[in-house]
Amino acid sequence: MNHDAVLHELRDQWFPNVTDCGIDRVIELLEKGSPLLIHGSFTKVLPMGCLATHIAWHHPITCQWTMEAGIMWLSRVAGMNPATSQVIRAWDSSGPHDWELRNSFLNAFREERDRRRAEDAEAECETIESVLV
Repeated sequence: MNHDAVLHELRDQWFPNVTDCGIDRVIELLEKGSPLLIHGSFTKVLPMGCLATHIAWHHPITCQWTMEAGIMWLSRVAGMNPATSQVIRAWDSSGPHDWELRNSFLNAFREERDRRRAEDAEAECETIESVLV
């Protein structure tokens, strides 16, 4: 599978719909190589879930869902078909030992977190400047 297309979907269709808490959670799980982050299904047993499920558990619209959280987040929040998501297909087919894909995802999530933090800091500076003027 083409990792460029997968990362493009992640950045363009997933990230605009992921909360900061969801980003932090996935980073934490990827950094630790956590067994709570599973492949091949959305949820195995609580608290085990795929990328979409952990994101969903940290989103205000889908946090109340348990087993269906990832599917609900992808379809209702991100507006995607879970069966055709390139991110899900790549994640499920890669398994836990595809370090290249895992590192690509980890780097993409870190970049998104850093981008958001920089935007927040810039907005804060603009607010302070407008008050001082």
